Amino acid sequence: MEAAEREAGTVNTDDIGGMDDATDGQPKLSKKEMKLAAQKAEKEAQKNAKKEMKKRAKKLGVTVEELEQMENNEGGNDVDEFGIPIVNGGVNGDAAAGTAAPPATAAAEPPQKGKLTAEERIRKERPPPRIRVMESSQPDYTALRLENIAITFRDQPVLKSATWGVQTGDRIGLVGANGAGKTTQLRILSGELEPTAGDVIKSSKDLRVAMLRQEFIDELDLTRTLRDEFMSVFTEEADIMNSLREAEEELAQMSGSADDADKMQEILDRMNKLQNKADAKNVNALDSRVSKIMDLMGFEPEEGDYEVSAFSGGWKMRIGLGKVLLQDPNILLLDEPTNHLDLESVEWLEAFLRNQNLPMVIVSHDREFLDQVCTKIVDAEGGLCTEYNGNYSRFLQLKKARMDAWNAAYNAQEKKIKEEKQWINKFKLKQPQAVKQRQAQLEKLIKSPDYVQKPPFVGKPFRFRFPDAPRLSPEVAEVKGLSHAYGDGANPLFEESDLFIEKGDRIAIIGPNGSGKSTLLRILMGKEEPDEGTAEFIGSNVYPAYFEQNQADVLDLDKTVVDTVQAGDAVEKKVEHLSGGEKARLSLCCMMLKESNLLILDEPTNHLDIPAKEMLEEALQHFDGSVVVISHDRYFISKVATTIVAIEDKKLVKYGGDYKFYMDKSKEFKEKVEARYFAGGSRIDSAPVIDLEELKKPKKNFGGAKTANMVTRKDKGVKNAKRNKPK
Repeated sequence: MEAAEREAGTVNTDDIGGMDDATDGQPKLSKKEMKLAAQKAEKEAQKNAKKEMKKRAKKLGVTVEELEQMENNEGGNDVDEFGIPIVNGGVNGDAAAGTAAPPATAAAEPPQKGKLTAEERIRKERPPPRIRVMESSQPDYTALRLENIAITFRDQPVLKSATWGVQTGDRIGLVGANGAGKTTQLRILSGELEPTAGDVIKSSKDLRVAMLRQEFIDELDLTRTLRDEFMSVFTEEADIMNSLREAEEELAQMSGSADDADKMQEILDRMNKLQNKADAKNVNALDSRVSKIMDLMGFEPEEGDYEVSAFSGGWKMRIGLGKVLLQDPNILLLDEPTNHLDLESVEWLEAFLRNQNLPMVIVSHDREFLDQVCTKIVDAEGGLCTEYNGNYSRFLQLKKARMDAWNAAYNAQEKKIKEEKQWINKFKLKQPQAVKQRQAQLEKLIKSPDYVQKPPFVGKPFRFRFPDAPRLSPEVAEVKGLSHAYGDGANPLFEESDLFIEKGDRIAIIGPNGSGKSTLLRILMGKEEPDEGTAEFIGSNVYPAYFEQNQADVLDLDKTVVDTVQAGDAVEKKVEHLSGGEKARLSLCCMMLKESNLLILDEPTNHLDIPAKEMLEEALQHFDGSVVVISHDRYFISKVATTIVAIEDKKLVKYGGDYKFYMDKSKEFKEKVEARYFAGGSRIDSAPVIDLEELKKPKKNFGGAKTANMVTRKDKGVKNAKRNKPK
């Protein structure tokens, strides 16, 4: 205490007791007053010490706790279990979390001038990442596991301590918000990305993992034929066959003279080795493997000669999935495979995946799809992962029960801590020894693994609005006598089709994959010329904003987010590092920078998580212009569209009602949609009606007269008269 008093520049109690000699007759302090003065001095010393510690920690670029650990290590003291910082423990079921105490050698290093990045701090505090192989596993057993995985991008921690795994018999749905690290974890599982810290555990050294990427269409060569695209998977086999052909050509060019005997023998030996490699790769069976996959994916034999560009998004997904299966994987990774798929294609994919024996991990925001396919759900939240057994509806029940229990335990703990602190404050003078013991127990609880961390808080949903639409003419756009086809007329999309778009229309264009929905929007925007007829804007002041289906084809991946939006210097992240959902939101942000009165949206909900979809729904409901949207998300359409245009028999058929009205027209289709409902999921209902004119009206002035702000007499009213009364 004396040291603390000296540090704070205070005097000691003996000096206080003798102050009567130097204070010209002032009364001597009592023992109680002396005790209070000493306690005040001690508190002041502790406060000053904390301030000094914070200054030093800020200068070194570390936290106060880390600086304390470094000072303890310098003194030769071992860091006990309570010196390890605890972060949101309990989500993975582990007491240890993403960060650990710095090693003892950290204190010996010279202090850094700049602040440590999150990645440098993790690499300094935790062991380097490792790939481990299970010591003993059964021959038919396949498993892949992440243990305490942490990864950081640009000083932004994406994963803190993710622990979960997939094994034989599992069909895992990996869920979470945009930017939660779902695709990042798939890339770590596939071996193409090394984590900052943590272990990847395999059941065998030669485990084969194949991944269908989020933007798999970019990997397709649209000019190849279907069969050639499937054959492009076998790159190593193709190199062997090319080498064999080159060796045969060399051999054919030889004259057969005695001078060529040695070289001929060398070529023959090389051909023998290449042939052995070809036999080991079973090159002769490649054609039959491709034919089998084409049949499995639902392609006809004659379609093998069609160019890839002739197939719709749903069939391109089958091409991508077929290419992945041709790699003969032990574990299958699928990153949002249902994007661009109509209901029929989604049902085909569900049935296909259920019939596979491969363990698989699926990232998707399609809750019905996950409910139909998955046997386990892994929830990525706050840099941690939690496993739940069962399908998606079971996951919703278990997560709710877990969060309710977590909140109850946390509230009970905080209530107890509050009562304990109140007792300490009440008896700190009467029972100092007991107070000291209770304080120590309280501090021990807060530092212990038994301390319940605060549950993640889900605040109010973020909202945004499109800019006010400029005045729009009653006639907006017209499609007249439209006929269009691909492949020199072999694949007709439209025949003598007509459509009229008016002011205030909220139109959803629906139809199966390959029916020409996106083509219609491209023709309307002037990006493609129709074979016959017209599709154009006829209003004099139509300002369209176009959201394209594949954002990777539109955005410049080399630019930063700021350069793309040109709206400040807060975000320096490259576009190529964004997830699919973040790219979609960036494109929506770019649309909001300019005024428009006609929104043309081609599958805007692809890659978006549930909260982001709901934000977009509300923004479109409050947009006072016209909207034309394409989407396979039936719930999204039911919220934003008041008119349905269906592509039926190569015609544009307009239904004067919302999606529920359209469903009611076909009993068979309605039963098919309602059969996919699951417990805790949404139901399709009538589109909400929002009176935008009413919202624009100024709010009524409650609680005062209309002339309240026009009063000029400052002494009007009893209070003002009294206040202004001259004294």
